[in-house]
Amino acid sequence: MSGDQRLRKLRDRIDALDGQIQELISERARCAQETAKSKSRARTDNYYSPEREAQVLRRVVERNKGPLPDEEMARLFREVMSACLALESPMTIAFLGPEGTFTQEAALKHFGGSVETLALGAIGEVFREVESGNAHFGVVPVENSTEGVVNHTLDMFMTSSLKICGEVALQVHHHLMGLGQDCSNAKQVVSHQQSLAQCREWLDTNLAGIERVSVNSNAEAARVASQDPNCVAIAGDSAARIYKLNILASRVEDKPDNTTRFLIIGKHETSPSGVDKTSLLLSGQNKPGVLHALLHPLAQHNINMTRIESRPSGQTVWDYVFFVDIDGHVHDETVQKALTELNEVADFVKCLGSYPKAVL
Repeated sequence: MSGDQRLRKLRDRIDALDGQIQELISERARCAQETAKSKSRARTDNYYSPEREAQVLRRVVERNKGPLPDEEMARLFREVMSACLALESPMTIAFLGPEGTFTQEAALKHFGGSVETLALGAIGEVFREVESGNAHFGVVPVENSTEGVVNHTLDMFMTSSLKICGEVALQVHHHLMGLGQDCSNAKQVVSHQQSLAQCREWLDTNLAGIERVSVNSNAEAARVASQDPNCVAIAGDSAARIYKLNILASRVEDKPDNTTRFLIIGKHETSPSGVDKTSLLLSGQNKPGVLHALLHPLAQHNINMTRIESRPSGQTVWDYVFFVDIDGHVHDETVQKALTELNEVADFVKCLGSYPKAVL
């Protein structure tokens, strides 16, 4: 068989597979429509099931034998699910804007491209839009592997009735961008304060004499740089594309595994998916041993704590609350027993939500 004949045969096979894939996607979409009808008869407006999506994606990863990597295969299936869900009930997802932020990337990674995204100017606005029903879910940053927690997000949970419904881990790559072809005319580097911190070593080495200016978001930095030839910004790929900037240096973050975690917030509680996490808000009397007393029930029931942060309560000077993440779901028997004991020793216990761990 000649090379041309082999190529023609491979292309014919690809065409046949494309037809089969398309028919299967259409069949899946028809099933999604039937699912929507069943939910409508059950009089539920909760069309999106985070636990169901997490289970599907885990199975996708488990089945994957390559050559596509797990993350790419999961992304393809997430887009199929997003398109099918849009047939059931189109969703609006609020995020910390403007357009082109990493939070928008996290929203699209989690929900797929078939949702409407709503850019808002502050984390508090994201909470309010979801609380009011103007958005089905919201996406907010909560911590970065280099710079730590986003305090404003934690503080919002003290008063908000919203639940954490999911999480997204996004590997963040920062790029230096501007209108020119190099940094020779640059007088300012503009970015979000966390991004400036995440690129501190690179900036010290390469742009030591340039003023660093903090703005509300990386996308805002890109917008500013798009209007000033003497300004360069640190932001992501999407911001460079939206604001038509040239990337002058790629991946300028100091740590190559720089990752930001985002939370999905909504009104509904999430059922167990099998691999879950629970976030708690705890407080106790300000006295010696209070933290030990609060954490003791978790240790007694062999529950793994994955994160703890303290924040001022806002009620009394030097009074603090603790944000704790643990493995497991609030419906798990061991977690329920631990929470029962926690309520006996704590002044205040609030479950912020049980939700599937990020798949990828």
